[in-house]
This record gives sequence, C-alpha cells and structure tokens, in this order.
Amino acid sequence: MNRRAPLALAVGLTAALALAGCSSASSASSSSSNSSTNTSGSTPQLKVSGGYMPRPVGDLAAGFLVVTNSGGAADKLTSVTSDISDDITIHSTENQKMRKVKSFDIPAGGELNLARGGNHIMFMGLKQQPEQGQKVGIELHFEKADPVKVELPVKEINYNPAQR
Repeated sequence: MNRRAPLALAVGLTAALALAGCSSASSASSSSSNSSTNTSGSTPQLKVSGGYMPRPVGDLAAGFLVVTNSGGAADKLTSVTSDISDDITIHSTENQKMRKVKSFDIPAGGELNLARGGNHIMFMGLKQQPEQGQKVGIELHFEKADPVKVELPVKEINYNPAQR
C-alpha cells in the first residue's frame, strides 16, 4: 500500500468536512423583525445570539451567529478578529458557492443570520485546535457600532441547530 495514500485521504477528508460547514444544503431560517416606528437619525442597537463553531478538523473552521439590530439605523458587519487565527474572513453563500465579501448588511429593525449553508465567518490557518465544549473568543467589528466580543461554544462537527 502506498504510504502517502492515508495522508492524502486524511487531508481530503479534512477539507471536505470543513467545507461541508460552508456548503450544507440546510440553513437556519432568518426571521427579521421590522420596526414600524420612525427612528431616523438613531443609531444601531446590536445584540449577538446563537453563536457556535463546529469543532474544526484541520486548520479551517466556520463560525455562525445572529446579529439583531433593534435600533433605527442600519449597520454593517465589516470584519471579525480572534486570537485563534490571523486569517478570518466573512463569506456569503449562494447556490452552494461561497465567496469572500467585504461586509454584511444589518438592517434597522432586522437581523443578520450567519447560518450553516449560508453566510458565515471563515477561520483559516488556526493557531490551535479548540475541542468540543471549549469556547472561542471573537470580536465583531461594525461600520457604525462599537466592536462586540462574543464567545462561540465549540460544538460537534455536524452540529446544526436548524435540524434539532
């Protein structure tokens, strides 16, 4: 048996599992709440919930969460930082193809839903391997609002709250 075959298989499997978090056909539904009050000139009021990271396999990981904006002004998620990686990007997913984007809109009175099979945070070149049950600290950066620190609990590899 070729000694390199198991390594090639492991690398291929790792890449497939990491990307499965990006291109799963299932996706959590987005429920936007629209405010009917006239609040022109107000500021965004952001709250983050439902965050998690499936346990990474290899040096890639994905992050998912919901940002709710109860304020009267829209905002944008522009970047994410963390001690776990120096290469963190935000990706949109359309027709099961992901692409890096510069920002995500967070409408006034609405939400940004980063969910499996859809838009997500991508961590590349992980400096450490977080295990299931641990938490990964991240900081979300916005166009208008102050940065928000969030802890993402590390879940099992195939965790998907939309299927629970």
